[in-house]
Amino acid sequence: MTRQPKVFGVVLAGGEGRRLWPLTRDRAKPAVPFGGNYRLVDFALSNLVNSGYLRIAVLTQYKSHSLDTHLAKTWRMSPLLGNYVTPVPAQMRIGRDWFAGSADAIFQNLNLIHDEAPDYICVFGADNLYRMDAAQMVEAHRASGAAATVAGLRVPIEQASQFGIIEARADGHISAFHEKPATATGLVDDPSQVYASMGNYVFTTRDLIDAVNRDAVDETSGHDMGGDIITGMVTRGQAAVYDFTRDNEVPGTTERDHGYWRDVGTIEAYFDAHMDLVSVDPAFNLYNQEWPIYSWSDPMPPAKFVFDDDDRRGVAIDSMVCAGVVVSGGTVRRSVLSPRTHVHTGALVEDAVLLHGVDVGRGAVVRRAIVDKNVRIPAGARIGVDEAADRARFHVSPGGIVVLGKNDVIPTEDAR
Repeated sequence: MTRQPKVFGVVLAGGEGRRLWPLTRDRAKPAVPFGGNYRLVDFALSNLVNSGYLRIAVLTQYKSHSLDTHLAKTWRMSPLLGNYVTPVPAQMRIGRDWFAGSADAIFQNLNLIHDEAPDYICVFGADNLYRMDAAQMVEAHRASGAAATVAGLRVPIEQASQFGIIEARADGHISAFHEKPATATGLVDDPSQVYASMGNYVFTTRDLIDAVNRDAVDETSGHDMGGDIITGMVTRGQAAVYDFTRDNEVPGTTERDHGYWRDVGTIEAYFDAHMDLVSVDPAFNLYNQEWPIYSWSDPMPPAKFVFDDDDRRGVAIDSMVCAGVVVSGGTVRRSVLSPRTHVHTGALVEDAVLLHGVDVGRGAVVRRAIVDKNVRIPAGARIGVDEAADRARFHVSPGGIVVLGKNDVIPTEDAR
């Protein structure tokens, strides 16, 4: 019987997420809620677990309490079989410094790798939305003979300036890596497309150890996995690309959401990703039970819609509504309502993302907005109606999306 390779998962979850402020004011980026019931980190972890990889270290750093609590409550594995998902905070094991970058985070935790002694290591980011069978990528890595394999997403060549771009030869080995280039060379089999790096890597263990040890003593390095470790391996001819769009087949995916991947690192991207969920034929389908996204929600009663009178009717259309929500005579359109939100009589919520415990008062209007946990919107308030007024009172993204941070207080006099 052929021995299956031993694979260790490392999820990089120390991101500060400045471009998602104020959603990251009190939490790390991977802990930001998404899609009502989830945290961003749940997507990377679900992909690894669904792939059969059940020993995973989550490297944390920035404002990690919310993330640590979520991991402890949600991601309990069977110790009988030696499986685990464990948060690993910056511990200053080898000096007096916190993680100086993603490569340094690996370097400072080489003890985990030595303890596990895996054949291969999956190093995944913690804050992108996608479904991926990592086992297929590991098999492609083994076949390539490379030291590192980078997951590549096919994107139109016109979008090259938005991504780290991989140039690859016909045999799949990477010849160059460019960070957001002004111009790019198209793929061998389709000149209209390029490979964008997804920030997911598979390494042969001994090669990763060698690379981060070499990087640690390089005073010119930024200690970044992509910018330094992968770039160095490309220079040495040790890196290959894995065509995620073409080659990764996940059970239960539809033609529409096959190959879906989105970086939700900005307010606009985070908002648009939620809008991807609420269409009749969603661009990203959370209802795929053959490859579930795992998370944990507190026990709550089902959602409730009350009143059916001419002057008040509780309805939600083209929306996702979680447990514990009460729509009491209000109207919800094209929105995501997280657990325990309450929409009162006469309120209108359109194209909005309401996180846990938001209360929308009578007659209030909320449009093109993201409202973080436990915000109480007073009766009659207008949010997303007058951009100038919004910018005077709230955080508004460059694209005009109003964002209220966790526990923000809206003065009653702002109601109109």
